[in-house]
Amino acid sequence: MITIQQSATSHKAQFNYDNFVFGIQPTDHIFLCEYQSGEWLSPRIVPYHNLTISPLAMCLHYGQTVFEGMKAFRQKNGRVIIFRPEKHYERLSRSLERMCMPQIEQNMFMDALQTLIQMEQHWIPDDKDISLYIRPFIIATEPRIGIKVSQEYLFGIVCTPMGLYYPEPVSVKVETQYVRAAEGGVGYAKCGGNYGAAFYPTLQAQKQGFEQVIWTDAQTHECIEEAGTMNIMIVMENKLITPCLSSTILDGVTRDSILQIGRDMGLQVEERKIKYSEIIQAFQEDKHLEIFGAGTAAVISPVKCIHIEGTDYFPYIAKDAQMYALKQQLENIRKGIAPDLYHWNYAI
Repeated sequence: MITIQQSATSHKAQFNYDNFVFGIQPTDHIFLCEYQSGEWLSPRIVPYHNLTISPLAMCLHYGQTVFEGMKAFRQKNGRVIIFRPEKHYERLSRSLERMCMPQIEQNMFMDALQTLIQMEQHWIPDDKDISLYIRPFIIATEPRIGIKVSQEYLFGIVCTPMGLYYPEPVSVKVETQYVRAAEGGVGYAKCGGNYGAAFYPTLQAQKQGFEQVIWTDAQTHECIEEAGTMNIMIVMENKLITPCLSSTILDGVTRDSILQIGRDMGLQVEERKIKYSEIIQAFQEDKHLEIFGAGTAAVISPVKCIHIEGTDYFPYIAKDAQMYALKQQLENIRKGIAPDLYHWNYAI
């Protein structure tokens, strides 16, 4: 049973929904639960506060950290929903298994989500395109220096308001030198090390004027995989194409949703390896080519420029692009404007 301690005050009244930076302002409460002696103990929701852990905590030294990113939305009738929490739970469980961390029972995960969002739903305004970003995380807390699997963990969930992650179409660079993940590694897990290792090449690309890099396979550097914050998808000749899942590509929830919506909108869906030479050829042949990122934070982010081997190419981003229709249908389902035929919305 989750115990609840209400915050004496709320910071919502001071929050400026018209001008804020994503990821800085938490809501008023945090869910916490500790893993000790082989079980999860003391699930609770308490006022948001800083954590206290030992300098010897194993998460600080050996990288046992796993997290998720999901969203809650207010629908047009005022009801609040969490989008596809079961799918996020499945991915979290795979990440925990790969990182040798204890599983969380689905009932506890769902109860924690529902109870916390019930308490924080007033942070989602009625009259603005603002969602509530939800960040579950698990870290190894056993105070011990020594390369071993931790025996103690902390499970937490925090929330923060979110608008558009990329308000404008993005420029990306196809990365053919550095590697994010290799087959057999942890690229499919949502663990902290995947992101830390990506910072340096991403920063180099940003210095060159690109918001993100698109990673290529570690073995040949010929096939595109994903970007740092989103899966990559292509619309070409009425086909919706995306790299097939592997141990190097995150099983994106938005990716999966867009593929299903695309099928139902009459697009031919292909999940397969995509060589960047194929993209170059499509541009050279003047084919209709849309490229976009798909992710929980990014939603659908059009690519206005893709840099490949020293050359800039410019995908189609006009208002009648197919990717906008895909995005609109996804948003309509989330907001309750279109029927939720897939049972993706979890009502609070």
